[in-house]
Amino acid sequence: MSDASPPATVKSATRTLDIIEYIVSRGRPLVAQEISEALGIPVSSLSYLLGTLVEREYLVRTGRRYASGPGLARLQTHTPVFSLADRVAPLVRTLRVQLNETASFFIRQGWEVEALATESSEHALRYAVSTGSRAALHGFSAGKALLAALADADLDRYLAETERTAFTATTIVAAASLRTEIDDIRRTGIAHTREEHTPGIHGMGRVARIDNEVIGAFSVAIPAVRFDAAVERRAADLLIRTADLLGSG
Repeated sequence: MSDASPPATVKSATRTLDIIEYIVSRGRPLVAQEISEALGIPVSSLSYLLGTLVEREYLVRTGRRYASGPGLARLQTHTPVFSLADRVAPLVRTLRVQLNETASFFIRQGWEVEALATESSEHALRYAVSTGSRAALHGFSAGKALLAALADADLDRYLAETERTAFTATTIVAAASLRTEIDDIRRTGIAHTREEHTPGIHGMGRVARIDNEVIGAFSVAIPAVRFDAAVERRAADLLIRTADLLGSG
């Protein structure tokens, strides 16, 4: 196995596609700084890529703002409809790149979470999530974030209807303990799992909203050997920022 980074041409191609997907999915013109901050692309590199896309008419520039151009329309046979997975994929990818830890976006399906988009860390020691996989809400940080976003009546129903499995010795399963945990998540905005689903893995999650409606949660999975106070602070900041970016679309 090679630890070599992707060739510069591959990285540039990925960034180019991310730019197009992000601008089109936002549905409004964006300034370069917004794109740079959302996708983690340095402004110096971004300027070159934006200029090339404008030259090829995949984007159009009006003043300082960029929007999709006629070049994209020529490639399409119908008006595109962007799914939630399309919208979150570039943000999940950027979250993974900025933290270099596995990042995912989950939606709630009944009393489970389902992975809608995921990007694995490039570290040799990492936690992998399969797209489409499901897990119990109480075992994943994204699930806890979604539980904390429930109305009190729905939370009561969840606690009454579910038999919560203890995946590890630290899994929180008791209703009273879970309520205390949820109160803390509601206060801080960040959910944690401390080796509660998989030994050696610490998870952090943040609920995401569009038009004030909860639509899912972003999360990161970090091996305990790399988890410390500084990593926790950076992960929390990135989760908040990423969720806000989705909601600002």
